[in-house]
Amino acid sequence: MTEREFAISVVKLLQDAGHQALWAGGCVRDELLGLTPKDYDVASNAVPEAVQNLFRRTIAIGATFGVVEVLGPRENGNNLKVQVATFRTDGGYSDGRRPDQVVFASAREDALRRDFTVNGMFFDPIKGELHDFVGGQNDLHARILRAIGDPAVRFQEDKLRLLRAVRIATRFELAIEPQTQTAIQAMASQLPVVSAERIAEELRQLLVHSRRVRGLNLLMDLGLAEPVLPEIVPMKGLPDKPTGDLWDHVMRVLDLIGPDASFPLAMATLLHDIGKPPTANRTADRYTFYHHEHVGARMADEIALRLKLSNAERERIVWLVEKHQYLADAKKMRPSKLKVILSDPGIHELLALHRADALATPKSIEHVEYCEQLLHQWSPQDLNPPPLVTGHDLMQTGIQPGPRYKELLDAVREAQLDGTIKTREEGLELVRRLAGPS
Repeated sequence: MTEREFAISVVKLLQDAGHQALWAGGCVRDELLGLTPKDYDVASNAVPEAVQNLFRRTIAIGATFGVVEVLGPRENGNNLKVQVATFRTDGGYSDGRRPDQVVFASAREDALRRDFTVNGMFFDPIKGELHDFVGGQNDLHARILRAIGDPAVRFQEDKLRLLRAVRIATRFELAIEPQTQTAIQAMASQLPVVSAERIAEELRQLLVHSRRVRGLNLLMDLGLAEPVLPEIVPMKGLPDKPTGDLWDHVMRVLDLIGPDASFPLAMATLLHDIGKPPTANRTADRYTFYHHEHVGARMADEIALRLKLSNAERERIVWLVEKHQYLADAKKMRPSKLKVILSDPGIHELLALHRADALATPKSIEHVEYCEQLLHQWSPQDLNPPPLVTGHDLMQTGIQPGPRYKELLDAVREAQLDGTIKTREEGLELVRRLAGPS
């Protein structure tokens, strides 16, 4: 059974029990566009207790808001599931994030409390009937994103809708309707009331999309970049050779990393030059940005902490920003330094960033191709061989534990990776020379 078939069966069982039940929201939009919905939501006049009594396996995931998750059979190791929500209207949104109370209502009233017309439609998969109380089908055909009712009220209810508007407009190539756009610009400064985690999730979905550049330009043009990522705003207008400004360059790089880039790579690409505005120094004929990669890495770390990204994502993003120029002179680097960075798990994303950055400038990508050649030429054993000498070996030579241990082990490791020593005995001989008389 597919998820779609299960969603049809849920509607049928509700209807057979005498309830009104319809597919709702994004799945209807996707079906009309000929896309495969990520999931299916059902809206019904059945109250949560009735839904729980009708289906054998349910989870009340939002009983206060009339939402019950219906679990189906296991497919490919996962349970099929459909959320069933009771038609409702929402009370006030005193915190600008969630309704203070809900009142169960009709399908039409439920549609009127939703965010955008393209998300406000219902569909009966049994009868094949569309229920459109908000003009969503016309807007979808016209490729327009329009808030339902008064845009200011819709965004006041849930400030996250400000970012969601950008993501939906980007994903489906919709033009934002003028009144909706005006309301977004007027309320952009209120976005910080939304939790960092919810903001980060919207950014994540935007950045991993193939049309991320359009989305980021919308963020900037609508005034949403300032409250979300104020560090990227100064890139707009800062001259960058050969043409345009630094923002234009970063957008070109983001386009060149490819449609399947991971979130850490896309985020690092967006941030790779944020250290340039604070380090910019204008000379007679050009700007210089000395050490911008280190300044940018510190800024990226602060951003990742503010957005409450996972430690793994934060570390990868910061590393990519800090190293985004590191391989520019790869052919002149010692083998030991090259092997250390080429053995890092993030090397393929770093090379993707180097390649895109060079192509966007435009510069030669010879350094990227050289590193890729070495990755084919060197085996994992070549890149990261077992150490020739350990701390235990140093103890046996009579060297007292202390800060020198790391210096000596690092020196042996460097020589090993450079290929100047190949055996444990050669490593110990190097230790004795470096340590001097005992």
